[in-house]
Amino acid sequence: MKPFIVMDIVKEAKKYKNVVHLEIGEPDILPSPKVKKATLKAIDENQFFYTPSKGLLELREKIANHYKYFYDVDINPENIIITTGTSTAFLIAFYFAQKIATPTPGYPCYQNFAELENKEFITFKDSLDFEFDTLMISSPNNPTGEVVDIEKYATFCKQNNKLLISDELYHGLIYDKEYSTALKYNKNAIVINGFSKFFCMPGFRIGWMIVPDDKIRMAEIIAQNILISAPTISQYAALEAFDYEYLEKVKNEFKKRRDFLYNELKDIFNISEPDGAFYLWCDISKYSNNSLEFCNNLLKEKQVALTPGVDFGEFNTHIRIAYTKDIKTLQEGVKRIKEFLAI
Repeated sequence: MKPFIVMDIVKEAKKYKNVVHLEIGEPDILPSPKVKKATLKAIDENQFFYTPSKGLLELREKIANHYKYFYDVDINPENIIITTGTSTAFLIAFYFAQKIATPTPGYPCYQNFAELENKEFITFKDSLDFEFDTLMISSPNNPTGEVVDIEKYATFCKQNNKLLISDELYHGLIYDKEYSTALKYNKNAIVINGFSKFFCMPGFRIGWMIVPDDKIRMAEIIAQNILISAPTISQYAALEAFDYEYLEKVKNEFKKRRDFLYNELKDIFNISEPDGAFYLWCDISKYSNNSLEFCNNLLKEKQVALTPGVDFGEFNTHIRIAYTKDIKTLQEGVKRIKEFLAI
């Protein structure tokens, strides 16, 4: 199993003072004030006990309402399982797979989850002309921020009897493109999402998955064994996370950051403007062909923490920069990167 290098970068950065942290995908924006009130209310009411393994019915109903509001897609709350972040959702989803294919570059934990369950794991760039039974898609993609044509993949899986697992964790943080959930095009897909990114609740460790009818019971049984239930206080907090007026401000703030950082760095690195999420995927080949060495030296010399491209596959000439800090911090990060590159 491969290490999650970005977490090693976070650990190494603790050795330095005044580090500009642009490495980890953790929003610095607080969740809606309603979330804090709901958290304190749950504590005051002593909500310290297990919920059903599928999660609070009230929260599953809220999520179903969210799909109707956001995508005009009808979801039965019985098909929703509340999970501890999205990580346990992937462990449950991968139970139903044998040979998993996913685009590269991609989130490194997918492969590690597959290895934990002794599943075959294949990455691809363009063609799907090989044998597999499960397609794992992330849109917007981490690390590129690209929004993929989910209708194309969902239709392909439906027509070819493939299981589709759709990671939609960064939905809500898509800035200019139209998009929808995979469930709009394929009712048999497994969709995974959570509260850590768009809803700005990373430490609450709360997510959800939507499974087709024929997989509900087995997914629930697995949840009973590996979760018992998701954190109860976090579930009550999440009941108030769907504050759409507040969430629109969150999206607009990240869009401002994207525009600022992209415009500052596009002439320094080769970058495709991201459609969503909060990352820039930067080609550093004119400066280095060793992304880990590049990031380690930048941290050591200028105290800027970034993620090396090798975290996401064989990408020694790429780095990922997270715009999860305010523009003042991003300005300082850009200044130090330019000093490091002697620009």
